[in-house]
Amino acid sequence: MSNTNQPIAVAWTGASGIQYGLRLVECLVGAGREVQLMVSQAAQVVISMETDLELPGRTAEMQAFLADHYDAQPGQLRVFGRQQWTAPVASGSNPPQALVICPCTTGTLASVANGICEDLIDRAADVALKEQRKLILVVRETPFSAIHLENMLRLARAGAVIMPANPGFYFKPSKVSELVDFMVARVLDHLDVPHQLGQRWGD
Repeated sequence: MSNTNQPIAVAWTGASGIQYGLRLVECLVGAGREVQLMVSQAAQVVISMETDLELPGRTAEMQAFLADHYDAQPGQLRVFGRQQWTAPVASGSNPPQALVICPCTTGTLASVANGICEDLIDRAADVALKEQRKLILVVRETPFSAIHLENMLRLARAGAVIMPANPGFYFKPSKVSELVDFMVARVLDHLDVPHQLGQRWGD
């Protein structure tokens, strides 16, 4: 069965760089993929600080707002609450094709690395690992402490893709949006989702 029939889960956590996560969801919806979205409380704060978006606090209202914002088809974009344990991502019997935590705080990194499942984002990551589904963590922090690096190494050994938000500059970007697209393009490549977000090296 084609993976394009399976949803892709995305989690927004409270690290700076929410533009990466917003653009990723926009591209996934634009590519016709079903998206299962989780938003931490801290991410909602960061969104209000770093963007002009004002997300509703209630899950159902947030889903309606984002579906309209991204012009999603009915049922294409689903938002799940932090303690919504009945969500499909909470069980290995119905896992998504992949989970991308973008941006990923070092706190979320630590929780996932140590199997701590205090909310749905942690649990969804735990499910992705145990079911051997792709787990991508777009970690946004600098500098990294030894603890951060050890957690990343532990997850990499468990099969996760560690993709710190480190955009390249070889294509001479002139806008912040081009740097955002650089990182989102790398994520989409790992998800096997076609895109036209920028020129590839050597082309």
